[in-house]
Amino acid sequence: MAKDRSQREDYTTPLRRLILGILVLCLLGVFLIWRIDSPRVERFRAQVVDRVVPSMDWAMAPVTGFINLVRDFQSYQRLAEQNQELRSELRQMQAWKEAALQLEQENARLLDLNNVRLDPRLTYITGVVMADSGSPFRQSVLLNVGARDGVIDGWAAMDGIGLVGRISGTGQNTARVILLTDAASSVPAHIQPSGQTAIIAGDNTATPLLAFLENPDLVRPGDRVITSGDGGVFPAGLLIGQVAADPTGRLRVRLSADFERLEFLRVLRHYGTENISDPGGLIGSAVAIDDPAPEAEGDGDG
Repeated sequence: MAKDRSQREDYTTPLRRLILGILVLCLLGVFLIWRIDSPRVERFRAQVVDRVVPSMDWAMAPVTGFINLVRDFQSYQRLAEQNQELRSELRQMQAWKEAALQLEQENARLLDLNNVRLDPRLTYITGVVMADSGSPFRQSVLLNVGARDGVIDGWAAMDGIGLVGRISGTGQNTARVILLTDAASSVPAHIQPSGQTAIIAGDNTATPLLAFLENPDLVRPGDRVITSGDGGVFPAGLLIGQVAADPTGRLRVRLSADFERLEFLRVLRHYGTENISDPGGLIGSAVAIDDPAPEAEGDGDG
């Protein structure tokens, strides 16, 4: 084994030296050719370049591919950055869209409030629902209007369609509205077209009871229920809802107001109906108007 190794080294060492010498001579020749400023050598160099350079495309292919790969990577990086920016803008647009939808809904509810037909003698103030304290035992909401706005207990509160409840407790900047669905709520009502009177009694459900009917046989599901104005608490003619029958046959009221989306409420300024303190004076006034007729008859007889 040692003999074979020494023989290979005897052959390879001179061969390496020969190849190195030939390479040095070639490089030296190329250097000299490229350094000689002769027209003949210049033509020779041009011919060499024309023959060698076009055939070197295969050698430049890896370099060209690497450059293209770098450019593609940079382009992909720019696309990723643009995609991230577009996603951020899309999230912002979704937020703006949500805000626009909320504003559109609020605008629609405000328009509904303005379209409610009320007694021209009634004035109102619009408040925003700040909190909903609904519970199985109490149904009420909190408004951002209070004593500073002149709100007092007992005033009616409506949404864009119908009656919601009444003011029960006012602060300087807030007021609480007891809803019609609350168990402590009782509203005198008038049923159309039968003309029956009843009490809308809340029981902490979405459909209050229709109680104290004079003649229930005259009432049908779908009849219109409005406030009667009895007791002077609520103005007369405010829409409450429609008569409905539950599975047990008891009459209830399907409220017109949307209690699931209470955002704006209209508080009606109602100071009650005028009280007659001296009915005898009114009768006396009527008699005084009729007195001149007997006197005229007396004068004719004389």
